[in-house]
Amino acid sequence: MPNSYDLAGKTALITGGAKGIGRAVVDCLLASGASVYVWDRLPVQIVGATADVVDVTQTAQIEAALARHAETSRIDILVNNAGYLGGAQHFVTHPADEWHRVLTTNLVGTMQVTQAVLPHMIRAGGGRIVNMGSLAGKEGVPTLTAYSAASAGIIAFTKALSREVIGQNILVNCVAPGPIDTDMIRDLGPSSVASMVAESPMKRLGLAEEVAQLVAWLCSDASCYNAGAIFDMSGGRARY
Repeated sequence: MPNSYDLAGKTALITGGAKGIGRAVVDCLLASGASVYVWDRLPVQIVGATADVVDVTQTAQIEAALARHAETSRIDILVNNAGYLGGAQHFVTHPADEWHRVLTTNLVGTMQVTQAVLPHMIRAGGGRIVNMGSLAGKEGVPTLTAYSAASAGIIAFTKALSREVIGQNILVNCVAPGPIDTDMIRDLGPSSVASMVAESPMKRLGLAEEVAQLVAWLCSDASCYNAGAIFDMSGGRARY
């Protein structure tokens, strides 16, 4: 039975919220009573949420969307979920424009959105930031070199930023999922998915709803002494 958290009166911004983990987070935070804004490169309509088409790699789009939101509401919660995995391939043949896209979407996008939102949280007297990383950022995954590097950057960014803003009542944490049953993972192909399941101690992929529950907890008053932490969601696959 999923837990419920009281986020009534809170306003949350979730990037990459159209599908997958992001959509599960949107649904979970809405069910917890939060007002939710969704940013995604894809147009989406979600009952109860306000959605905007925003590419997190484009600062002008971030600033314009944030200006529209800030006119009517503060932002108490930021979930940096927008990401791009790309295809599995050896780095020696990985086209530069493709791995640049991975780094820009995952790491630079997270940093750009956070930098734009932080002044609003500081003025409001606090907030919660949850960055979505990956187990790949802790352990490294062959043929997903750029994604591993971007995820490692998100982990380090989380730890460093947390120490900067904790004194302003802003708690920054990171969730690092292993393979989760989303289109992003399924698009790697049946053999890759089968290999991930075989390597899992639980012998299955994780569920987006399971990740969303952890995110909701980190956004709630139930989590008030966690900052700069990296939370695995790997079904026992994580080795440290």
